[in-house]
Amino acid sequence: MDQTTPLLLVPGLASSARIYAPVVPALWRFGPVMIANHIRDDSMAAIARRVLSEAPPRFALAGHSMGGYIALEIMRQAPQRVLKLALINTQAGPDTPEATARRRGLMERARRGELSATREEIFPELVHPSRRDDLGIRKLVHEQGEDVGVEGYLRQQTAIITRVDSRPTLATIKCPTLVLTGDQDNTIPNAFSKEMAEGIAGARLVILERCGHLPQPEQPEAATRALVEWLEAPVVSGPRTA
Repeated sequence: MDQTTPLLLVPGLASSARIYAPVVPALWRFGPVMIANHIRDDSMAAIARRVLSEAPPRFALAGHSMGGYIALEIMRQAPQRVLKLALINTQAGPDTPEATARRRGLMERARRGELSATREEIFPELVHPSRRDDLGIRKLVHEQGEDVGVEGYLRQQTAIITRVDSRPTLATIKCPTLVLTGDQDNTIPNAFSKEMAEGIAGARLVILERCGHLPQPEQPEAATRALVEWLEAPVVSGPRTA
C-alpha cells in the first residue's frame, strides 16, 4: 500500500472519533485518515450509503463493533472501493431476540434521561477485568456517549436491531482482511471473530491478550501493531492466528 492510500475508520455504538485516538498517529503515515460520522441515520444501509458518499473513491476500511456491521454493509454496496478491510471486535450475524430485547430496554432508559447511568452500568462488560478501575477509559466511554447524544444513540440501536445477516456474504470479500479481537471480550465474544476469519478467504485473525471490547485504549500498542501490519502486509491465504 502506498503512502497516499486513504484510511476510513468507523466507530462503534455510542462511540466517536475518540476511540481511534490511540492508533491514528501510527496509521496517519499511510495516507489521509477519515473518521466516519455514523449517528445520522437509523439503518445500516442508509449509514453505509452516507459514509460512502463522503468517502474517498478508494480506501482502506476499518470498523469497530457497530462499525464492523457498517463495514460489512459497505462491502455489500461498494466492494470495489475497499482496498483493505479490518473488522475489530465485531461479528457478522444478525441481532438475536435476546439482544434486541435488551437494546429496546436500553433505548427506553435513554429516552428517560438515563443514558449516562446505563453507560456506567455497562462499563465493566466493555473492558478486560484488569481495566475495570481504569478511570481514563471510563472517562472516554462517557465522553463518547456525550459525543453521540441520545438521538444519535437511538438511531444507532435501531440500525443495529434491523441489520441483516452478513455471514452468507463473507465469502465474497476478496480484499486483504484483518479480524482483530480481544481474548476476553464479553460484549462480542471472540468466537464470532473466529467465525468471520474462517469465512473470509485469506483473513488474518489476531487475538489480543488481556483485552476486552475496546482494544484501542485497552491495548493501544498491540492494536496499533496489528493495524500497521495489516496496512503493510500482502494478501495471505487461509485464516491464521497471531
